[in-house]
Amino acid sequence: MSSDPLAMAPTTFHAPLRAQLEAFLDDHRSQLNGCLDGLSEEEARRSLVPSRTTLLGLVKHAAFVEKVWFDEAVTGRSRSEIGIASTPDESFVLQPADTIDSVRRAHAEACQASREAVAHLGLDDVVTGNRRGPLPLRWVLLHVLRELAQHGGHADILREQILAGRPEPA
Repeated sequence: MSSDPLAMAPTTFHAPLRAQLEAFLDDHRSQLNGCLDGLSEEEARRSLVPSRTTLLGLVKHAAFVEKVWFDEAVTGRSRSEIGIASTPDESFVLQPADTIDSVRRAHAEACQASREAVAHLGLDDVVTGNRRGPLPLRWVLLHVLRELAQHGGHADILREQILAGRPEPA
């Protein structure tokens, strides 16, 4: 699932910082969404660790992260108003209606809404709706980048385990 770190280099080496941050965010968003490529619904839901972490749950959680940091933090709307889980742990819980397609679609829509929510803000603009208090957009972008990278690593390991457990083709 990991991509070549130099693939983005030609377009980002000399770009303004905001463009670099957005390119790296989009790359990690795409990689995380792509962890579900070619999996069955059962494989995407397979639990391989004691926590609630599954590949489908990671992508669902990533949509939650987008809404926390780019809706709640920017608009000040509560999580119940936004329609998301009240805690990060709950955001991993899969419902029977959650499918690879529905979770991927929700994630893609959340990412697009995130881009739109902060398009008018500068890196030093402060968002005030997060539970931590006022934060500059720069910090929010870096925090989300760190979180997506961390979850992308989790997804790499889980996907490797799932694919290694597939039966050999006949």
